[in-house]
Amino acid sequence: MAGGQRRVLELAVLGSLHETPLHGYELRKRLNTLLGMFRAFSYGSLYPCLRSLLEEGLIAEEQPAQPTIVGGRSKIVYKLTAEGKERLQELLTQAGPSAWEDESFGVHFAFFRHTEAEVRLRILEGRRSRLEERLDSVRTALARTRERLDSYTLELQRHGLESVEREVRWLNELIATERRASQEGPATDTTSSNE
Repeated sequence: MAGGQRRVLELAVLGSLHETPLHGYELRKRLNTLLGMFRAFSYGSLYPCLRSLLEEGLIAEEQPAQPTIVGGRSKIVYKLTAEGKERLQELLTQAGPSAWEDESFGVHFAFFRHTEAEVRLRILEGRRSRLEERLDSVRTALARTRERLDSYTLELQRHGLESVEREVRWLNELIATERRASQEGPATDTTSSNE
């Protein structure tokens, strides 16, 4: 697994385990529910990632108090360690270009509630900038090749442009909300009071 993909999966796993300890099947299910619409990940990459996180001491295995037997063996529950919490915070503060890309933006966004406002704003603005660059290049390419494309290809191009434009509008709304919130001062977030 490439380094960027590994960091994305690492963030997704650590962020999910930050919520509650989970066994492998529950973790797979949560990741699929949480991140499925943003990015597909290979289940074959989850267990090697878990092994690596275990070796690094970022997560620990725990036997449940009431052993649950599945197919003749008990389920192993994974939980975040203190080092894992530190690594999660480190990953959540990364707001550079890798956080703006298609592969990782959705994962970062899914854990925004654990991310500082300044970092959220940088990621949102970076993502918007990346998409605006993409819009410009697609519009330019489309203008040059429009007469050579069939109606179906043109329709597909139009659909792609509309999707990116819609995401840019959504990002503009999120950025405006973040800026208003930062001007109003820190709000009390009851969901993070138990962290």
